[in-house]
Amino acid sequence: MKQLSDHDSLYLEPRQPVGDFQFDADVARVFPDMIRRSVPGYPVIVALLGILAARHVQPHTLCYDLGCSLGAASLSMARHIQQPGCRIVGVDNSSAMLQRCREILGQSRPRAPVDLMCADVLQVNIERASVVVLNFTLQFIDCTRRIELLANIHQGLVPGGALILSEKITFADPRQTERFTHLHHAFKGAEGYSDLEISQKRTALERVLYPETIETHLERLRAVGFSSCDVWFQCLNFMSILALK
Repeated sequence: MKQLSDHDSLYLEPRQPVGDFQFDADVARVFPDMIRRSVPGYPVIVALLGILAARHVQPHTLCYDLGCSLGAASLSMARHIQQPGCRIVGVDNSSAMLQRCREILGQSRPRAPVDLMCADVLQVNIERASVVVLNFTLQFIDCTRRIELLANIHQGLVPGGALILSEKITFADPRQTERFTHLHHAFKGAEGYSDLEISQKRTALERVLYPETIETHLERLRAVGFSSCDVWFQCLNFMSILALK
């Protein structure tokens, strides 16, 4: 089988300057290793996404994976969904990520069909959806447009539909944010990243990734109409919410 992921060493050597993080071909090549070693609990979240989707999917509806990257969430859903007539729509604005995603899907042969779309998630018309996944995607959207995206998702969900929202978070108490940041860096160090790699990656993300508090996420979800919103997973400064229409 063709190797689809390499060891992440993108920030191993000093960079001057450190540019903004981009989902380009270099990131696509190492992304599975990068996200596993950077997001505590990520494999658990992905595995349980499929189980949550299977619980809430409805026959002859669509399941959206917005910001699908290499399709981990899409594949997890495809493994568990058993309702008839369902399709998964993976959306990403990075052609490099989607190219790699197609290779992975081609080797995995998912049970449920997966359609890929290269587009800005803000421009996608969500329709006839019973499950929508935003797996570490909203954090890269301009804060002023996040409610717009969530309102579009809520409108496109069928009654009883589910949104699964996973995000890096911050805390109202700056001291708590600092504590969990240190713990997160310790986690990455334990995964083999050097201090230089951790520092440069943090600098690269600072201008493109904007975390918010759990309370902010819950308030926004309720504001657009979700009737039930609960945190179902948290590990350090990363969490996932299940919101139901």
